[in-house]
Amino acid sequence: MSNEMLLKYGCNPNQKPSRVFMENGGELPIEVLNGKPGYINLLDALNGWQLVKELKKATGMPAATSFKHVSPAGAAIGRPLSDTLKKIYFVDDLGELSPLACAYARARGADRMSSYGDFIALSDECDVCTAKMIQREVSDGIIAPGYSDEALEILKSKRKGTYNIIKIDKDYVPEQIERKQVFGVTFEQGRNELDINEQLLSNIVTENKDIPKDKMEDLIISLITLKYTQSNSVCYVKDGQAIGIGAGQQSRIHCTRLAGNKADIWWLRQHPKVLGLQFVDDIRRPDRDNTIDVYISDEYMDVLADGEWQKMFKVKPEVFTKEEQKEWLAKNRDVCLGSDAFFPFGDNIERARKSGVSYIAEPGGSIRDDHVIMTCNKYNMAMAFTGIRLFHH
Repeated sequence: MSNEMLLKYGCNPNQKPSRVFMENGGELPIEVLNGKPGYINLLDALNGWQLVKELKKATGMPAATSFKHVSPAGAAIGRPLSDTLKKIYFVDDLGELSPLACAYARARGADRMSSYGDFIALSDECDVCTAKMIQREVSDGIIAPGYSDEALEILKSKRKGTYNIIKIDKDYVPEQIERKQVFGVTFEQGRNELDINEQLLSNIVTENKDIPKDKMEDLIISLITLKYTQSNSVCYVKDGQAIGIGAGQQSRIHCTRLAGNKADIWWLRQHPKVLGLQFVDDIRRPDRDNTIDVYISDEYMDVLADGEWQKMFKVKPEVFTKEEQKEWLAKNRDVCLGSDAFFPFGDNIERARKSGVSYIAEPGGSIRDDHVIMTCNKYNMAMAFTGIRLFHH
């Protein structure tokens, strides 16, 4: 390790010179084992590492995240996968999966469109099982506290030997004050060291006070994910993984809709019609993902028209009708939702309900809190006010 690392350029090729360095004269907490990571790669890596480190601390389970453009596209802990999830994540051919591999399958699989070309962060040493999974995905790089010898060799084979592999010092603790410059002006603030745990969820303000233990954990996963997501942000979580993340929206209702639409797509991908799609043998993984996305959308005829469907499918699929989709979406239940700031109106709750949300964590503090609580009560949702905002920029 050294004190600085020179980079090819900054956010864009015209932004030179570029480097990362330690102002205090100490050593960088990262070591590049392979490749030449860029400016945005390192932003994703360092934010992603913080996220998975906190998920591991909070849950005791291996964690993974899939980062794109300084926000997570997915984040998860290593709960076992059902056969259906193995199939929609396209890992059903890999045999028995380690907990860490399950975590990355969930993080990558939740929103495969957004995760294309991701930067991966793992809470634990990368094992062979996880490396084999990563090997066949389009990804820019990975950060982890270590790599088994065989896993490292597998990852080094990616991108013709140029895949970015970073080792982080798992014991590194940054200084309490952090700084950055904008337009020549230096900003300084205390790091957000908030410990997100069940105690934050003790103030349940709805008539329904029952939040089961596993849903508490899912709400904690949503809040930790939001802590490293560009604001405004909301996060839908189910069974130990984010299923829809909305990042960087100026309006909270737009954020809730965006993340809810992603959660809906995640659920629709589990419908028998989607599971039964018969793709041509040589289809590329990204083309398959794009085709599924279009098939579920209003533009389904783009892949079902004569002369088009033959490019992707062996057999022409039936239309996945709106009625069928609505009926299937109604079966998604017990989803958890976190928000990085208060919901200003009950319309956010109405939208969340359509994606199966039953449990909510948000700071509270709106002048319309009473309306938001009333809307939750209408649907027998349980909502906790955390009292803590989680903006991240």
